[in-house]
Amino acid sequence: MIVLGLDPSLSCTGWGVIRAEGSRISHIANGQVPTDAKMPMAERLHHLHDAIAAVIASYQPDRVAVEEVFSNKNPQSTLKLAQARGAVLAACGQAGVAVREHAARAVKKAVVGTGGAEKAQVQAMLKILLPGAQVSGADAADALAVAIADAHLKSE
Repeated sequence: MIVLGLDPSLSCTGWGVIRAEGSRISHIANGQVPTDAKMPMAERLHHLHDAIAAVIASYQPDRVAVEEVFSNKNPQSTLKLAQARGAVLAACGQAGVAVREHAARAVKKAVVGTGGAEKAQVQAMLKILLPGAQVSGADAADALAVAIADAHLKSE
């Protein structure tokens, strides 16, 4: 089973691909898709869509995992997150790949063992769970964590 984890964001969307075989997981690839804040919104969203569509085409995941939406204190930030999610989820829909969503606390609990884990703890566990993987950055690390959580939270 190949799982693509996504951490959508307008500024930089992270992605991570893992293989899950029973309780064993292995790293396949990860990366980040930044967008230029000076570009018009429509172009940024188109760029995110096309970049994630290319990742899906390259790795042919069996499913995609995304963190559930949360509300920011700033409504503009929430709106931008929703637009970025829409662009990447549209790429998943276009490819016909099933998408599952997980709460942030569930992701942290699945990866670290506690739902209140800090980002640094999640990143430290990634080094243990995916030895030798070169993680592209914080957004890619978050995406890998979502993919790992999805593999452990099989609820089909």
